[in-house]
Amino acid sequence: MTRSLNKIVGALSIAVLVAMATLFASCAHGQQYADVSGPDTRTKLAVPAPPAGIKHVIIVSFDGGKPAVIDQAPMPVLKSMAESGAATWNAQTIMPSITLVAHTSMLTGVAPSKHKILWNEWKPERGPIATVPTAFALAKQGGLVTGCIAGKEKFKHFNVPGTLDDFEIPDYHAAACAAAAARFIAARKPGLLFVHFSDPDGAGHAFGWGSPQQIQALADSDEALGVLRDAVAKAGIAKSTVFIMSADHGGHDHTHGLRIPDDMTIPWITYGAGVRKHFSITQPVVTYDTAATALWLLGIKLPADFDGQPVASAYVTR
Repeated sequence: MTRSLNKIVGALSIAVLVAMATLFASCAHGQQYADVSGPDTRTKLAVPAPPAGIKHVIIVSFDGGKPAVIDQAPMPVLKSMAESGAATWNAQTIMPSITLVAHTSMLTGVAPSKHKILWNEWKPERGPIATVPTAFALAKQGGLVTGCIAGKEKFKHFNVPGTLDDFEIPDYHAAACAAAAARFIAARKPGLLFVHFSDPDGAGHAFGWGSPQQIQALADSDEALGVLRDAVAKAGIAKSTVFIMSADHGGHDHTHGLRIPDDMTIPWITYGAGVRKHFSITQPVVTYDTAATALWLLGIKLPADFDGQPVASAYVTR
């Protein structure tokens, strides 16, 4: 009886969390944003040849993963990967610093002024992203197996026909997304895989950034990251795999979306084959560098109009 009651309370708690997150996020729905990041103005760096032998890149996004809150959270998997790999805790997202806009820059390599995805919810009438190619499309053109597994319906905009071998929204929570990703890794050993963990953002909207509930959500997401790392090892591809862990935005109070450090500053961590050990990344990193780095590692030529640049300093290049 007690166990059944606990299951009911747990289910209700999850439902309340998702409902509250939706309510707090709704202020961003349906509007266009005047403060939009334009093309990148950084000096273009010379790009060396990538490390040899990289066949798999896994991008993991901790939605709402503010570095200052991550620092407080028990996240042994992420923190060990950051310590033994290469990391910066001062990377920057784009404006508006909201989920769909930022993830579109993360996964297309361009600023919002180019990709023009300026809303923050699933809009079926707008269909898949068509303004610019996604990283999945470019990887698919290069003959790679691709996948996108996310916890929010709005990611349906990334499901461009012919570009993804696996597209799933299994559940809002990181555990379900990690389990789905682990199955895909075992079955297909993808060249490019993106996995999205919604939990920290939902807890931030519902209970506040830095709240005990959000810290627990980050801990839960860290366990999910461990599932992905274990899946790569079990698939026998660890020696040819690179992980990139980042976030779409930070947050303050119960929200985000402003051009302030709390909302704009994100982590950017890479771990695995060819990554420099115990390395602190000092070059400026912007979220659209994620797509550029992933494609560069996989030997895919970057489009000329990319704003993103490979974070080559984080790797042992040729």
